[in-house]
Amino acid sequence: QVQLVQSGGGLVQAGGSLRLSCAASGRTFSWYAMGWFRQAPGKEREFVATISRSGSSTYYSDSVVGRFTISRDNAGNTAFLQMNSLKPEDTAVYYCAATLRLGSRTDRNLYDYWGQGTQVTVSS
Repeated sequence: QVQLVQSGGGLVQAGGSLRLSCAASGRTFSWYAMGWFRQAPGKEREFVATISRSGSSTYYSDSVVGRFTISRDNAGNTAFLQMNSLKPEDTAVYYCAATLRLGSRTDRNLYDYWGQGTQVTVSS
C-alpha cells in the first residue's frame, strides 16, 4: 500500500495562490493515479482534479479549470496542486488520494488511499 502525507495550504486573500503537495511512500508511486478532492463544512467531499500514472492525462472540475493545475513528479514520489486566482468558495479541506484501480477518476469511491487533509481558507 501507499502512504500519503500532505503539506501546503493555509490562509490567503482572494486572487492569491497556494501550492499543495502530496508525498507518497511505500509502493511504487508511478503505479497510482492521483486525485485531489475537497470538502467544505456541511458539504460532501467533491472532486477537484486528477492525473494519470504517467502524468500525461489530467482532468479538472468545472469550478477550478483554468485556475488549478495538477502535476506529479514520479521520481520524487510527489503530487502537486497549484491553485491560482483563489476565490472564497475554494475554502475547504483538501485531500489527495491514490488508486491502482481503473474507472472514473472523478469518483471518490475509486480511491483507496488518502492523505490527512489540509485546510485552505480564502478570505474576501
